[in-house]
Amino acid sequence: MTTEDKKSKVKLRSAEWFGTQDKNGFMYRSWMKNQGIPDHEFQGKPIIGICNTWSELTPCNAHFRKLAEHVKKGILEAGGWPVEFPVFSSGESNLRPTAMLTRNLASMDVEESIRGNPVDAVVLLVGCDKTTPALLMGAASVDVPAIVVTGGPMLNGKLNGKNIGSGTAVWQLHEQVKAGEIKMHDFLAAEAGHSRSAGTCNTMGTASTMACMAESLGTSLPHNAAIPAVDARRYVLAHLSGMRIVDMVWEDLRLSKVLTKEAFENAIRVNAAIGGSTNAVIHLKAIAGRMGVDLELEDWTRIGRGTPTVVDLLPSGRFLMEEFYYAGGLPGVIRRLGEANLLPNPAALTVNGKSLWENCNDAPIYDDEVIRPLDKPLIEDGGICILRGNLAPRGAVLKPSAATPELMKHRGRAVVFENFDDYKARIGDPDLDVDASCILVMKNCGPKGYPGMAEVGNMGLPPKILATGVKDMVRISDARMSGTAYGTVVLHVAPEARAGGPLAVVQEGDFIELDCAAGRLHLDVSEEELQRRLDAWAAAQTVDPADATGYRSLYVKHVLQADEGCDFDFLRGCRGSAVPRHSH
Repeated sequence: MTTEDKKSKVKLRSAEWFGTQDKNGFMYRSWMKNQGIPDHEFQGKPIIGICNTWSELTPCNAHFRKLAEHVKKGILEAGGWPVEFPVFSSGESNLRPTAMLTRNLASMDVEESIRGNPVDAVVLLVGCDKTTPALLMGAASVDVPAIVVTGGPMLNGKLNGKNIGSGTAVWQLHEQVKAGEIKMHDFLAAEAGHSRSAGTCNTMGTASTMACMAESLGTSLPHNAAIPAVDARRYVLAHLSGMRIVDMVWEDLRLSKVLTKEAFENAIRVNAAIGGSTNAVIHLKAIAGRMGVDLELEDWTRIGRGTPTVVDLLPSGRFLMEEFYYAGGLPGVIRRLGEANLLPNPAALTVNGKSLWENCNDAPIYDDEVIRPLDKPLIEDGGICILRGNLAPRGAVLKPSAATPELMKHRGRAVVFENFDDYKARIGDPDLDVDASCILVMKNCGPKGYPGMAEVGNMGLPPKILATGVKDMVRISDARMSGTAYGTVVLHVAPEARAGGPLAVVQEGDFIELDCAAGRLHLDVSEEELQRRLDAWAAAQTVDPADATGYRSLYVKHVLQADEGCDFDFLRGCRGSAVPRHSH
């Protein structure tokens, strides 16, 4: 079918605004013309929205104004008309208490901005980690043609002539300060070289992970995930994405044709191969929920477990995103998986109209140290470990590639912190009753409890333990952790403590058993004792006045638990792109 044939079969959504010769058409076109738009731009051209999360308060996305200009050039070249619009930017680096609190808010902004405006398709400019799922969630709810353009990772950090990874270096250096291995002066001196260019974290943190998820889901062009933010090829990709979205309109290639169950299965397998963030579990679940795709925690066990981690990248390995791109980027990883018959659904459709495997089957791999062969993996089994038991009836997660192998089966005495403030107040106490075999437990840091489920699950170890040379302990919480973090950390315990999950009633001195191979997380108390504690907890609950008003009130009332993606209960499902009624 020729392009002209395709055009004849597609009714442009924007024509509901600009395509009528009446009072409404007059007003819509007239108001737009105050920007100097000539009349012929409204004559049968696709109107392409550029959904921009640019913000100087989101430093990872602060270069997006320039990126958007390259997208516009591509749209114009392909015969479309670009219209850029801002949406709420959830930047994890500055936003308190956590960007996760406003991920759903940003997705609502995106959804309603797309549905209520005269756009036929959208380019999603994403970067800092919550912006990627937020924009995909919002666009999925509307189900228009959409393509992801990521801002790209920053250049390698530098300290004392050596590479350091953004985010990961902070955790490492801070632990070294507490252990007395470096001076505070040296810690602060590292700031200058830590984040030295535009872009997202250069480790396999959540931003890079979600960029890889977007690419493996098929929602971006190949190589989108890894091109450095300041590399000229990032702007070329933006230009090509602008061109491609116009053709997607004529092909009616909507997100529902790309975001299938098969695509999510591919993403789960890729996440294991790259050593991706545990946050991907929550975000993929939320995106799937908007599309009506049935994605369960057990899918991570069924598909992800047994997959070798082949990308040697911090925080699990040695290298950074620059080296990953130069080594071949995500297409190289997908080629490795496909050649070993480890790609669950090679025929899954992507936004360029080709299958995932067609895009990657001959992808070059330039460095076997960075993208390792499957028989020389970084970790033999890098799939996210899903844990269940009486401590996590609805599940918890652990990232094997960032954990200490010897601790993945462990029984220890609980050292309990009631919340993050309690942890901060007591962790440095030299009289804290703790040894290296203990398990650190932190409560009330989940979706409702923090609120927003902040990235505090990778609790720093007690200084008295660090001073002995110990670098890792088992840690358990209902919080998240940054994808740049590392350690034997059990996260996303569900139900969370604030919602009355068993985590709420763990007591100092209880023993807990962790068995990753068996997928087990068990509190060593009887069923009768556990129920007695839960009943007493429920009877003692009061309402936090801070939960009663504003957006926080909406959030606490409607947020789902981690195993359901932490979306709002009323946002699940695809509401479509039907044009709202006009008011003129």
